Amino acid sequence: MEDPLGKITEGKDLVGKLKNALAGFLGYFDRENRRDADKILREGVALRIEKQWGRISEIQRDMVNQGQLELVDDLEAGALKLRQFADRLKTASYGYAGFFDAVRVNEDELENLYSYDVAMLDVADEVEQAVDNIEASLNSDGLPAALSHLKSISQDAIDTFEQRKEVILSTEA
Repeated sequence: MEDPLGKITEGKDLVGKLKNALAGFLGYFDRENRRDADKILREGVALRIEKQWGRISEIQRDMVNQGQLELVDDLEAGALKLRQFADRLKTASYGYAGFFDAVRVNEDELENLYSYDVAMLDVADEVEQAVDNIEASLNSDGLPAALSHLKSISQDAIDTFEQRKEVILSTEA
């Protein structure tokens, strides 16, 4: 996924050109750009996670059809954590208005927040790889370890989002 902030600030559309022409409002538009980038990134990551969640549903059906019922619950535990992560991404306040609307926005703090956004992209990649590993491990002795890894990655996704939220809340104070 390309850099959402870069896409917004490139100013190729009419609104972007207008924003770039009004240099006196750069601070305001920078916050607005960050809000837009935040929303685009979260929606993009949520879509990627939902795609993996759909793949997990297919794997669960395959496991049931193959009589691997004892491991379906382990897969469901990881799937539920992924659903929780995707739901948090989609329902988070748009741009965390209290943070982005602040009169003084510290650029270092914004960059720190943006690094968490990039970390969420990395988590989405890890989730996809974990689901790939589960598919490859079906009907093998490695399946329990692959399922455990998915649960771990899923919890890491939630933890990353919570750490990001803590950065925002500590900045607002």
